[in-house]
Amino acid sequence: MESWDEGGVRARIRDMAARDPGRAHFGADTHRYELAPALPEAEIGAFEEVHGIELPAEYRSFVAEVGNGPAGPGHGLMPLTAPRPEAHEDWAVDDEWEADRLPGRLAQPFLLTEPLPGRIGAPTGELTGELTGGTLMLAEEGCGIYSRLILNGPRRGEVWRIDPDWGGFVPVSPCFRTWYTEWAR
Repeated sequence: MESWDEGGVRARIRDMAARDPGRAHFGADTHRYELAPALPEAEIGAFEEVHGIELPAEYRSFVAEVGNGPAGPGHGLMPLTAPRPEAHEDWAVDDEWEADRLPGRLAQPFLLTEPLPGRIGAPTGELTGELTGGTLMLAEEGCGIYSRLILNGPRRGEVWRIDPDWGGFVPVSPCFRTWYTEWAR
Protein backbone atom coordinates (compact mmCIF):
# COMPACT_ATOMS: atom_id res chain seq x y z
CA MET A 1 0.00 0.00 0.00
CA GLU A 2 1.43 3.35 -1.05
CA SER A 3 1.48 5.88 1.77
CA TRP A 4 0.29 9.44 1.57
CA ASP A 5 2.50 12.42 2.31
CA GLU A 6 0.35 13.92 5.08
CA GLY A 7 2.47 17.07 5.33
CA GLY A 8 2.39 17.54 1.57
CA VAL A 9 -1.38 17.10 1.35
CA ARG A 10 -1.99 19.48 4.26
CA ALA A 11 0.44 22.04 2.78
CA ARG A 12 -1.37 21.85 -0.57
CA ILE A 13 -4.73 22.42 1.12
CA ARG A 14 -3.32 25.38 3.09
CA ASP A 15 -2.08 26.81 -0.22
CA MET A 16 -5.51 26.32 -1.80
CA ALA A 17 -7.12 28.12 1.16
CA ALA A 18 -4.64 31.00 0.89
CA ARG A 19 -5.51 31.44 -2.80
CA ASP A 20 -9.25 31.36 -2.03
CA PRO A 21 -9.72 33.49 1.12
CA GLY A 22 -13.35 34.26 0.23
CA ARG A 23 -14.05 30.55 -0.32
CA ALA A 24 -15.36 31.20 -3.82
CA HIS A 25 -14.30 27.79 -5.17
CA PHE A 26 -17.24 25.40 -5.33
CA GLY A 27 -17.76 23.62 -2.01
CA ALA A 28 -15.09 25.59 -0.14
CA ASP A 29 -17.67 27.28 2.04
CA THR A 30 -18.72 23.83 3.25
CA HIS A 31 -15.35 22.10 3.77
CA ARG A 32 -13.45 25.35 4.56
CA TYR A 33 -10.18 23.76 3.42
CA GLU A 34 -9.94 21.97 6.77
CA LEU A 35 -8.85 18.41 7.38
CA ALA A 36 -9.94 16.49 10.44
CA PRO A 37 -7.34 14.34 12.17
CA ALA A 38 -6.54 10.92 10.75
CA LEU A 39 -8.41 7.96 12.21
CA PRO A 40 -6.71 5.42 14.46
CA GLU A 41 -6.09 2.06 12.82
CA ALA A 42 -8.32 0.35 15.40
CA GLU A 43 -11.28 2.57 14.46
CA ILE A 44 -10.85 1.87 10.74
CA GLY A 45 -10.50 -1.85 11.40
CA ALA A 46 -13.63 -1.86 13.57
CA PHE A 47 -15.57 -0.08 10.80
CA GLU A 48 -14.45 -2.70 8.28
CA GLU A 49 -15.35 -5.54 10.61
CA VAL A 50 -18.82 -4.18 11.45
CA HIS A 51 -19.61 -3.70 7.76
CA GLY A 52 -17.97 -6.89 6.49
CA ILE A 53 -15.72 -5.05 4.06
CA GLU A 54 -12.13 -4.17 3.37
CA LEU A 55 -11.73 -0.56 2.27
CA PRO A 56 -9.68 0.04 -0.90
CA ALA A 57 -6.06 0.65 0.13
CA GLU A 58 -5.72 4.21 -1.20
CA TYR A 59 -8.79 5.46 0.64
CA ARG A 60 -7.98 3.49 3.78
CA SER A 61 -4.47 4.90 3.93
CA PHE A 62 -5.79 8.43 3.37
CA VAL A 63 -8.11 8.34 6.38
CA ALA A 64 -5.38 6.60 8.43
CA GLU A 65 -2.51 8.90 7.46
CA VAL A 66 -3.94 12.24 6.31
CA GLY A 67 -7.43 12.95 7.62
CA ASN A 68 -11.05 11.95 7.93
CA GLY A 69 -12.41 14.73 5.69
CA PRO A 70 -13.77 17.27 5.07
CA ALA A 71 -11.43 19.14 2.67
CA GLY A 72 -11.99 17.55 -0.70
CA PRO A 73 -13.98 17.51 -3.94
CA GLY A 74 -17.53 18.82 -4.09
CA HIS A 75 -18.79 19.92 -0.71
CA GLY A 76 -15.96 17.96 0.87
CA LEU A 77 -14.96 14.46 1.79
CA MET A 78 -17.47 12.78 4.07
CA PRO A 79 -16.16 11.34 7.33
CA LEU A 80 -15.86 7.58 7.56
CA THR A 81 -16.94 6.59 11.04
CA ALA A 82 -19.03 9.41 12.53
CA PRO A 83 -21.48 11.85 10.96
CA ARG A 84 -20.14 15.23 9.98
CA PRO A 85 -20.46 17.75 12.84
CA GLU A 86 -23.11 19.73 10.95
CA ALA A 87 -25.26 16.64 10.32
CA HIS A 88 -29.01 16.90 10.49
CA GLU A 89 -29.18 20.37 8.95
CA ASP A 90 -31.63 18.95 6.40
CA TRP A 91 -28.92 18.01 3.92
CA ALA A 92 -29.66 14.98 1.79
CA VAL A 93 -25.99 14.07 2.08
CA ASP A 94 -26.51 13.14 5.73
CA ASP A 95 -29.32 10.75 4.81
CA GLU A 96 -27.09 9.23 2.11
CA TRP A 97 -24.26 8.87 4.65
CA GLU A 98 -26.58 7.11 7.10
CA ALA A 99 -27.99 4.82 4.39
CA ASP A 100 -24.46 3.63 3.61
CA ARG A 101 -24.10 2.51 7.22
CA LEU A 102 -27.22 0.31 7.25
CA PRO A 103 -26.32 -3.30 8.07
CA GLY A 104 -25.01 -5.17 5.05
CA ARG A 105 -25.24 -2.27 2.58
CA LEU A 106 -21.52 -1.71 2.07
CA ALA A 107 -20.86 -5.45 1.73
CA GLN A 108 -23.48 -5.88 -1.01
CA PRO A 109 -22.18 -6.69 -4.47
CA PHE A 110 -21.75 -3.70 -6.75
CA LEU A 111 -24.24 -4.54 -9.49
CA LEU A 112 -22.90 -2.56 -12.43
CA THR A 113 -20.22 -3.99 -14.67
CA GLU A 114 -20.47 -1.13 -17.16
CA PRO A 115 -21.30 2.58 -16.79
CA LEU A 116 -24.96 3.57 -16.79
CA PRO A 117 -24.99 6.94 -18.58
CA GLY A 118 -27.98 9.24 -18.91
CA ARG A 119 -31.08 9.73 -16.82
CA ILE A 120 -31.68 6.87 -14.41
CA GLY A 121 -35.32 7.84 -14.04
CA ALA A 122 -35.94 7.01 -10.40
CA PRO A 123 -35.85 9.31 -7.42
CA THR A 124 -32.79 9.09 -5.20
CA GLY A 125 -33.33 6.37 -2.64
CA GLU A 126 -35.34 4.00 -4.84
CA LEU A 127 -33.48 2.50 -7.81
CA THR A 128 -30.39 4.50 -6.95
CA GLY A 129 -30.27 2.77 -3.55
CA GLU A 130 -30.11 -0.57 -5.34
CA LEU A 131 -27.39 0.68 -7.68
CA THR A 132 -25.21 2.07 -4.90
CA GLY A 133 -25.00 -1.06 -2.77
CA GLY A 134 -21.36 -2.03 -2.39
CA THR A 135 -20.21 1.58 -2.68
CA LEU A 136 -19.26 4.24 -0.15
CA MET A 137 -20.38 7.85 -0.67
CA LEU A 138 -17.29 10.05 -0.66
CA ALA A 139 -18.67 13.50 -1.43
CA GLU A 140 -21.79 15.40 -2.41
CA GLU A 141 -21.56 17.62 -5.45
CA GLY A 142 -24.96 19.30 -5.08
CA CYS A 143 -28.38 18.58 -6.59
CA GLY A 144 -28.40 14.92 -5.55
CA ILE A 145 -25.08 14.14 -7.27
CA TYR A 146 -22.63 12.00 -5.30
CA SER A 147 -19.12 10.64 -5.78
CA ARG A 148 -18.96 7.02 -4.63
CA LEU A 149 -16.08 4.62 -4.03
CA ILE A 150 -16.63 1.10 -5.38
CA LEU A 151 -15.90 -1.39 -2.59
CA ASN A 152 -16.08 -4.75 -4.35
CA GLY A 153 -16.11 -6.55 -7.67
CA PRO A 154 -14.11 -5.86 -10.82
CA ARG A 155 -14.54 -2.07 -10.41
CA ARG A 156 -13.22 -2.08 -6.81
CA GLY A 157 -11.31 1.08 -5.95
CA GLU A 158 -12.78 3.20 -8.76
CA VAL A 159 -14.66 6.42 -8.04
CA TRP A 160 -18.00 6.80 -9.80
CA ARG A 161 -20.45 9.72 -9.92
CA ILE A 162 -24.16 9.13 -9.61
CA ASP A 163 -26.39 11.83 -11.08
CA PRO A 164 -29.86 10.26 -11.34
CA ASP A 165 -31.41 13.20 -13.16
CA TRP A 166 -28.90 13.72 -15.98
CA GLY A 167 -25.60 11.91 -15.82
CA GLY A 168 -26.41 8.37 -14.70
CA PHE A 169 -23.86 6.37 -12.74
CA VAL A 170 -20.46 6.52 -14.41
CA PRO A 171 -16.76 6.23 -13.53
CA VAL A 172 -14.95 9.51 -12.97
CA SER A 173 -11.59 8.30 -11.69
CA PRO A 174 -9.64 5.03 -11.70
CA CYS A 175 -8.87 5.36 -8.00
CA PHE A 176 -9.29 7.45 -4.86
CA ARG A 177 -5.73 8.85 -5.05
CA THR A 178 -6.26 10.22 -8.56
CA TRP A 179 -9.70 11.59 -7.69
CA TYR A 180 -8.45 13.40 -4.59
CA THR A 181 -5.16 14.69 -6.01
CA GLU A 182 -6.87 16.03 -9.15
CA TRP A 183 -9.08 18.12 -6.88
CA ALA A 184 -6.07 19.36 -4.94
CA ARG A 185 -4.25 20.67 -8.03
